[in-house]
Amino acid sequence: MKLERLLSIVVLLINRRRLQAKDLADIFEVSIRTIYRDIDTLGQAGIPVVTYQGASGGIGLAEGYRLDRNLLTDKDLASIVTALRSISTTHTNTARELLVEKLSSIVPEAKNEDFQASTHRFIVDYSTWTHPEALQQKLNVIDQGIDQLQCIRFAYCNAEGAQSYRTVDPHTLVLKKHVWYLYAFCHERNEFRMFKLVRMKDVTLAAQHFERKSIDLQDRPWQQDWSRPDNQISMTLKFHARARHLAEEWFGIENVLPDGNGYYISQVAFPEDNWLYGFILGFGADVEVLEPFHIRDKVCQMAEQIVQKYKTATQT
Repeated sequence: MKLERLLSIVVLLINRRRLQAKDLADIFEVSIRTIYRDIDTLGQAGIPVVTYQGASGGIGLAEGYRLDRNLLTDKDLASIVTALRSISTTHTNTARELLVEKLSSIVPEAKNEDFQASTHRFIVDYSTWTHPEALQQKLNVIDQGIDQLQCIRFAYCNAEGAQSYRTVDPHTLVLKKHVWYLYAFCHERNEFRMFKLVRMKDVTLAAQHFERKSIDLQDRPWQQDWSRPDNQISMTLKFHARARHLAEEWFGIENVLPDGNGYYISQVAFPEDNWLYGFILGFGADVEVLEPFHIRDKVCQMAEQIVQKYKTATQT
């Protein structure tokens, strides 16, 4: 366990450049004193660990230090191959496929059977059930734009149905809840925005190029916009017993509680927009919005419009 912790400390210091001893202690659930003993051990082993003093101090490594690639174990390689194959279920890429072949070839022939079994132990299938070709085409164009630092253009329909044309600097493809998004700097809005790929049409490369901006993707800036308190509204939803499993899938078992009368209550928070109304209506008669009242009234109004539409269609 100590050896694994020492190697993990080195990897963290390479990736994050400088960390407080308390941060490392919290990560590995050991005392600060243990972390300092580990640092001494690393120094004695020839790892150039540097301790910085002052308010912005901490523990780091000498500039330019890198791990030898031979430190990757067969288990590490199997994890990488599994991740690459999972991504390829929805985003095929020749270079990625060749990388899988290269990594597989590193493993000694005597261990190849066990290695292949490890890489097939599980797979995350991100592919859609229908029309994967259109998605793949968009991904290829965006991937090319990111790789060549080339702007892309497309027509976009937002959640309210408003259409516009955008030119953006593509920075990052984000896969969230089985849906692909593009995190890009929008020229029209002069800020970073998230674009849902299924709402993008006529995606093409633009003539101009861009300089990639410095952003901290570890903090997932798109998540911060979604989860801002001022961007969400709290709701109380009441579910019929037959929809309990669906509520648990969405909100977690711990957030679906019996009310003592055969129904289940969930306290949830989402940004309020047309997606939210459609999401609630998707549960049909198995959900009731208890609070807030204006969302309850909005869903009721939309449900009445649906009923009226079908009545009119039947009469004609």
